[in-house]
Amino acid sequence: MPIVAGLASGALAALLLLVMIVAFGPDPGVIPAAPTPDRTAASGSPTGVVSTSAPPISTPVPSPGDRPFHIGEPAPSLVVPQVGGGTIDLTMVRGKPVWVNFMGTYCPPCRDEFPLMNGFYARYAEQGLIVIAIDVREEEGTIAAFAQELNATFPIGLDAEGEAARAWDAIVLPVHFWVDAEGIIRDGALGGIGPDIMAAGLRTIMPGVDVTP
Repeated sequence: MPIVAGLASGALAALLLLVMIVAFGPDPGVIPAAPTPDRTAASGSPTGVVSTSAPPISTPVPSPGDRPFHIGEPAPSLVVPQVGGGTIDLTMVRGKPVWVNFMGTYCPPCRDEFPLMNGFYARYAEQGLIVIAIDVREEEGTIAAFAQELNATFPIGLDAEGEAARAWDAIVLPVHFWVDAEGIIRDGALGGIGPDIMAAGLRTIMPGVDVTP
């Protein structure tokens, strides 16, 4: 009897093992797929295999237009009506250093900067300095009253549709550009600046002139 019981126990264990293999083992009729090799050509272009890895991040190469304030580039076109009549055309003052300021009467820094700009213009006009303010998207009457209140002594242009501001990338007002006698932008600054920064900008377009704040 012990022998029979031992044989029966062994047979039962073998049967259970067989059941587990059938239930949990791989399907004998299915052949596992081998990993697909990366068949990217030596030149770097794929040969039909889609890679699951993330593509490399490319660093954009800055173009000349990406330079802050377009420094080192020819100044964009600037032809706008002038407050009080006439036209402001940047090409008409080629050969002279030009300070271009895009502004609006509603911004406090613009109001603070105008007297300083008046002072620089008065001191360096004899050295050929041209100062031009461009009011963006306001009525002529508004800027005319503003200019009279602050005794502006330099010409002011009207950029009624904001086209000139877009061409110069003057998105935030006020913003300043200093253009040399050859029509190249040599320096720029966002508004809210003082006489030190103004003088530094002027030095870049007035070589040989002792510009002081």
